[in-house]
Amino acid sequence: MKYIFIMNPKAGPKNSEDAIRDKVAHAASISAKRTGASYEYGFYTTSAPKDATEYVRAYLDEHSEEVCFVACGGDGTLSEVAEGMIGYDNAYLTVYPCGSGNDYVKYYGGKEPFLDITGIFEGSVRDVDVMKIGDKYSINICNFGFDTSVVETMQKVRRAPLLGGNNSYYTGILTALFTSMKNKCKVYADGELLNPSGVFLLCTLGNGSYVGGSFNCSPKSDNDDGLMEVCLVSPVSLPKFLKVLPHYQNGTHLDTPEFNDIITYRRARSVRIEAPEGFVVSVDGELIKASNATVENLERAVHFIVPRDSMITPAKTPALVK
Repeated sequence: MKYIFIMNPKAGPKNSEDAIRDKVAHAASISAKRTGASYEYGFYTTSAPKDATEYVRAYLDEHSEEVCFVACGGDGTLSEVAEGMIGYDNAYLTVYPCGSGNDYVKYYGGKEPFLDITGIFEGSVRDVDVMKIGDKYSINICNFGFDTSVVETMQKVRRAPLLGGNNSYYTGILTALFTSMKNKCKVYADGELLNPSGVFLLCTLGNGSYVGGSFNCSPKSDNDDGLMEVCLVSPVSLPKFLKVLPHYQNGTHLDTPEFNDIITYRRARSVRIEAPEGFVVSVDGELIKASNATVENLERAVHFIVPRDSMITPAKTPALVK
């Protein structure tokens, strides 16, 4: 098994390339002593958006041996690498989370186990679901409505002092309060119309659990069950929005009876969106136009490596070391 560390120099508050190279060499030495195995690895630095996707596809077109791509960056880098792997059974995925949000790894208890590269080298495989919308893929969260407006602002302020970084989601929320409290779109989950009124506040489709750095929008997610979590929130007044927001952050919104009249929750294999021209969907943070589109859930479409010390340790697949 070869490991290729795909590094996004623009992810996070600073360029971590040199530190990653040093950590990988040190970790390979430690794991080799501990397991008796040898670890082959290499590096690739991205230079533009979608570069990671193109590199992974090109590599897999030319190599048939098993390879693990380690996405070194945030959720955007992880999504790009995952997209390039779809359809290749010899490809494995994991992440070294050095971006700003690092939401996907929160499903596994947080980023710390993934920052220990020996844990990655000695990890196990969990086949995970991926969502597909048009020719785009999402390993974590697709969202639209209020959340899309939030993402648009986040991208503008991501590296700004005070407003950016971990605060960028809150900056996005404040902006969306003035622009996106009521959005037009019909949402169908496996054929069921969830909002007959044709309006809504926000909707999230999740295989992961978190979005925006700290918001547990899909607390009941199971990322290998073949079903995505669908959570649609109806338009609300500002006072009620301020009530539901902390629950949406803590992941208690689905189990709070007070919100039963505004939250519709389903598990589905397919979600249909019917919206006006120019409607925008956030696909793991990337904004795409999708006025009439279907989101399909692809069951266990990616081999994902879970670090040795993660909170979730898969039992169905053997250790990766070869």
